[in-house]
Amino acid sequence: NSMYMKRWQLLVILLSVYTVWTACENDLADLPNLYTTDDAKMEVIQEVEILYSDSALVRVQIEAPLLYRYDELEQPRNEFPEGVWVKFFDSNRRISSQLTAKYAIQYDNQKEIVVQDSVVLTSSGGKRLETEQLIWDERDERIYSTKWVRVSRPGEIVTGYGFESDQEFEEWKINSITGRILTPTQ
Repeated sequence: NSMYMKRWQLLVILLSVYTVWTACENDLADLPNLYTTDDAKMEVIQEVEILYSDSALVRVQIEAPLLYRYDELEQPRNEFPEGVWVKFFDSNRRISSQLTAKYAIQYDNQKEIVVQDSVVLTSSGGKRLETEQLIWDERDERIYSTKWVRVSRPGEIVTGYGFESDQEFEEWKINSITGRILTPTQ
């Protein structure tokens, strides 16, 4: 009886080892999916401030607590996993609009920044845009979204899908309006 018990225990141990061995075995073809060359070329920067200027005037300031920089790739990019705060300046160096989001990614080749998660854009004129995703085209100095948006301004709230504006949030439009609420002005 004792002999059967020891053999049984040995058989269970061998089967367990075999199961673990085969479960942990990686096919070499799967390795690129586990670790990419992108991971090896990432630079981590904390407390970031990026300035964009035009004719020696600062036009845009980006601040973020954390930046992942993927530089040596076909598609270089900056990722802001802990969010961003962006200030847009007019020609008189005054803040014309501000944008916050919990996540952003900047694509160098396309000159485009995609901000996501609790995106809020405010203007000095009292307008406020809320959405889940907004794209800033750096070349054309335009911002747009294909997602649901809510724009609040003195006297009304407008909701809809799709949004286009200049980066100062002065001239804007909602592509497909779904609602409009008049609000009391103060």
